[in-house]
Amino acid sequence: MTAPSQEIIADGKYVELKYEVVDAKTGGVLTEVQFPLGYVHGVNEVLAPAVMRELEGRSAGEIIEVEIDCDALFGPRDESLVVIESLDNVPEAYRQVGMAILMESDSGRTRTFLVTRIQGDVIVLDGNNPLCGRQVVFRLRILTVREATPAEREFGGGADGAPDLPGSVRLPI
Repeated sequence: MTAPSQEIIADGKYVELKYEVVDAKTGGVLTEVQFPLGYVHGVNEVLAPAVMRELEGRSAGEIIEVEIDCDALFGPRDESLVVIESLDNVPEAYRQVGMAILMESDSGRTRTFLVTRIQGDVIVLDGNNPLCGRQVVFRLRILTVREATPAEREFGGGADGAPDLPGSVRLPI
């Protein structure tokens, strides 16, 4: 009796994986997903295109590492997006390092700024992606690879519906 062939990642396959993003220089973990990320390959890109390409042909149980130059992904750091402002001009609710603030320009374009420092009576807001200027490694653990259901293909991922979170409201679609 032969063992069943293992599914490989290709267009139309449902994939679940966990990953972490590691600073290539320091080895420190910058971010990691706490729950498996599920998507349908070829229907939506849930990670950087270079990472998605490296997943092609892989199977459940594999762990892969993909190095990414974040300047190529997000563009080079732009110092004009660093704003130093008087603390008095920023609402108290936003006066916390790590707080993300969605700001709108006079032309109506929006950009997320991150509070990176508060010192004395000034606050520093940075509109650059926090990964700009870094080399990172995506370390991915592939958990599941199988044929996607029609509903998953239409939705682009798990079709079990929204998670039931305390205080959440489900709206009819």
